[in-house]
Amino acid sequence: MSISKSVHRFPRLDEVRPIDLPHHNREDGELVALEAGAQVPFVIERVFTINAPRGAKRGNHAHRRCAQFLLCVCGSVDVYCDDGREHRIFTLDRGVQALLVPPMIWNTVEFRKAGSVLIVLCNRRYERDDYILDYAEFTSMRNALERQD
Repeated sequence: MSISKSVHRFPRLDEVRPIDLPHHNREDGELVALEAGAQVPFVIERVFTINAPRGAKRGNHAHRRCAQFLLCVCGSVDVYCDDGREHRIFTLDRGVQALLVPPMIWNTVEFRKAGSVLIVLCNRRYERDDYILDYAEFTSMRNALERQD
């Protein structure tokens, strides 16, 4: 799946998808691999990690252009995704499954266990103006541009 570059066509919730990652178990541990262009459907421009106490909520925003690939490497998080019409909760609690979140999907991450660590790979560098921080503005933008299509 490639990430849509159209400014008028917004991804829908069904384009948020879990991705099973290749992993190899041995007596001495497990190796999980991912590659840009294979499991990660974009060139990686930025990587960051988030760790937060149990019950903390992070995100609460959407991106205009940035796609994200989320992987919980330790612990458990719930990712609430919303396209303005529908919402779904995805649980990341296995280091062998990631979540692809396209641009223009509202998301909030809730940390379910103490010590949880989320790694986020992005197809764009940090751009302050890429963030939509107000949910009403987000739904208004989606509705206005979808009516144009």
